[in-house]
Amino acid sequence: MDQLGLEGMPTRLFACTPSKLLTWSDCPRRYRFQYVDRPTPQRGPAWAHNSVGTSVHLALARLWDLPVTSRTPDAARRLLETAWQGVGFADDDQALRWRGYAGDMVASYVRGLDVEAEPRGVERTVAFTSATLAVSGRVDRVDERDGAVVVVDYKTGRSALSSDDARGSLALALYVLGCRRTFHRPAARVELHHLPSGTVHAWEHTEESLERHLGRAEVIAAEVAAAVDYPARPSSLCAWCDFAQHCPEGREASGGPKKPWAGLAEERVPPGE
Repeated sequence: MDQLGLEGMPTRLFACTPSKLLTWSDCPRRYRFQYVDRPTPQRGPAWAHNSVGTSVHLALARLWDLPVTSRTPDAARRLLETAWQGVGFADDDQALRWRGYAGDMVASYVRGLDVEAEPRGVERTVAFTSATLAVSGRVDRVDERDGAVVVVDYKTGRSALSSDDARGSLALALYVLGCRRTFHRPAARVELHHLPSGTVHAWEHTEESLERHLGRAEVIAAEVAAAVDYPARPSSLCAWCDFAQHCPEGREASGGPKKPWAGLAEERVPPGE
């Protein structure tokens, strides 16, 4: 870890987000492009699946700004249409189909929500410090149930999820620690709300499991702080990297860039299409 430069002074805390730590784990070269190089290298084209995810997150965040009686499935669909970001799609027809599908997704999700249960936070930044880290991050939603806060994370990807995904998520575990510090409430439960399937995958952390995740985060941070070189870590993820055009190893590993709409599950279209 970097020192403050004065003998006897404490170690400077490594400021990070879960995303920053996970970027290093995926590929130090990508970390350099995203967080170290200035100016930041030019990114590739926008991804359509990110447009879907961002639009859905915006609609669900804005839902809670409405009066309780207005938090209806139809209102959620209208919020999605207002928030829609139609970039990265093959053409206008594809974007329109996916706007309809995303509207169905949020309407169905809101239909199953208790809209009278006000969250403790929506798109809320939480933070905490450890012996070596200063961690912050933004949580999609923080619920309060029976005196404890619950971390809720929305997922819109096509991949199926399980409770193992909730258990193994470094980000969700760090959000639990951040919620404890921010809300001064007990916290242990994390939930992945997978909108495409309408399923919820949860995990109840123990003190031991949170310590393991924190230890993992501190190891990653120590690697970053000690880094001199930022080697590429070629993998299947290279095809999805925003900086692939700047990385010869990544281009070779990926076999060429993906189309911006390749992350969409094309079998999912609005009913009647």
